[in-house]
Amino acid sequence: MDTKVRGTLEMTAAMGISGTIGWFVIASRQPVIDVVFWRCVFGAGTLLAVCAALGLLPRLRSPRLVGIAALGGMAIVANWLLLFAAYSRASISVATAVYNTQPFMLVGLGALFFGERFTLTKLTWLSLAFAGVLLIVQAKPDGGSDAAIIGAHYFSGIALAFGAAFCYAVAAAITKKLAGTPPHLIALIQVCVGIVMLAPFAHLMHLPSIAGGEGLRTWAILAVAGVVHTGLVYILLYGAIQKLPTHLTGSLSFIYPVVAITVDFLAFGHRLHPIQLAGVAAILLAAAGMNLGWSPWQILERARAARAIR
Repeated sequence: MDTKVRGTLEMTAAMGISGTIGWFVIASRQPVIDVVFWRCVFGAGTLLAVCAALGLLPRLRSPRLVGIAALGGMAIVANWLLLFAAYSRASISVATAVYNTQPFMLVGLGALFFGERFTLTKLTWLSLAFAGVLLIVQAKPDGGSDAAIIGAHYFSGIALAFGAAFCYAVAAAITKKLAGTPPHLIALIQVCVGIVMLAPFAHLMHLPSIAGGEGLRTWAILAVAGVVHTGLVYILLYGAIQKLPTHLTGSLSFIYPVVAITVDFLAFGHRLHPIQLAGVAAILLAAAGMNLGWSPWQILERARAARAIR
């Protein structure tokens, strides 16, 4: 199979799987801390096996590697906690859309700490994303059996999604210091940090019983969230990144929010208002423009040219 085709399939699978994580979080009916803790436990087991098979474990002797990756791990774990908590408050759709403001937060951190330029083009995309967020918060999602609960905590959910995006940007900025380090190893350190961070707070004395069908279902959901959504997704994602050009990787990454919004509608009946759909589209367009290096002025010129032809 052609390398580019294989990378495209891997990236598509990784983003498609990632888009379903919201269903597993809600369906587990477990506290967010427990979901993230067991995701780290099962994910660590999977990534440990992968890193051992690839002969990467000796690199853990580097204090610098472990220290920097551990800092990033704290941010990643905080990111999961905040994002998962946002799902039940603002809906998976809205939380995912707001979460996709992360590229702009990363640009802001780059300008503050790495001396990266904040260009007019980036500012334009940022303004479009901000406008999208304003559209989203104008109205609450319709439908769904828990619409009343979501309504009561809607704005706190949006705030949590913003916090998750910021934590992800922090983790990404920290990980830049580990250029050249196998990403599977970085991920292993991060989930191990998550285990240590959350073990004191997880409800380990009140585990789901394996005696009944409901308990087995819960454990199956938690295992999938760790083995598949963490271990397998990391393997597919980083395998794809090594095979694909940056612009194609950026394009395929938008499969994730599309799948998440679709799953939210099909599984929970959450429907967005037209104005919120416009806001989601604005955020995703702005994030695509930022990730893929598009110029908003060129897009406008092409739109004018297309209208002129008609």
